[in-house]
Amino acid sequence: MDYALIPALAGFAFVSSITPGPNNLMLMASGANFGFARSIPHMLGIGIGFTVMILLVGLGLIGLFDLFPLSYTLLKIFSIAYLCWLAWKIANAAPPKAGESGGVPMTFIQAALFQWVNPKAWSMALTAITAYAPERTVGSIVLVGLVFGIINLPCVSTWTVMGQQIRRILNRPRWLRAFNIFMALLLVLSALPVLLIK
Repeated sequence: MDYALIPALAGFAFVSSITPGPNNLMLMASGANFGFARSIPHMLGIGIGFTVMILLVGLGLIGLFDLFPLSYTLLKIFSIAYLCWLAWKIANAAPPKAGESGGVPMTFIQAALFQWVNPKAWSMALTAITAYAPERTVGSIVLVGLVFGIINLPCVSTWTVMGQQIRRILNRPRWLRAFNIFMALLLVLSALPVLLIK
């Protein structure tokens, strides 16, 4: 990789990591429902899981899509179906009653594995490798992964903080329920642009 591209890569990593998408919307809902501390495994799962995804995509999986373009289309369909199921779960999450935890946040492993069915994560990983490591050398792929790993975690964490702050307003079960439904709708809408990518 041309090291002059690192600022551009960092900018791409920041913009793509901080903007709304399935990970960020789910973290905002987690912050509102469970608070920051209980959402830490979820945040770490995203940050580390996505970095590993970039490395594996760059080291070979991107070639699979080159050889079998239909596999990318099938992945998009499965990913969007899974996101719709997650949105349904968020929308129907029962507000916690007094003295109850109201469910459990996503675990580290669940969040890391979620990256593999997250359409935005796939788009980010494929774009990052194609644009910033086109020669696909191990060094350039690792550099792309490191830049994303350093930038992604603080970005996604801000969404958890926003959710935690919103939690103060959502002190009535019906408000929390309305928030969860709204977040579920946004989650579905966040996947729609992926349908336009060929």
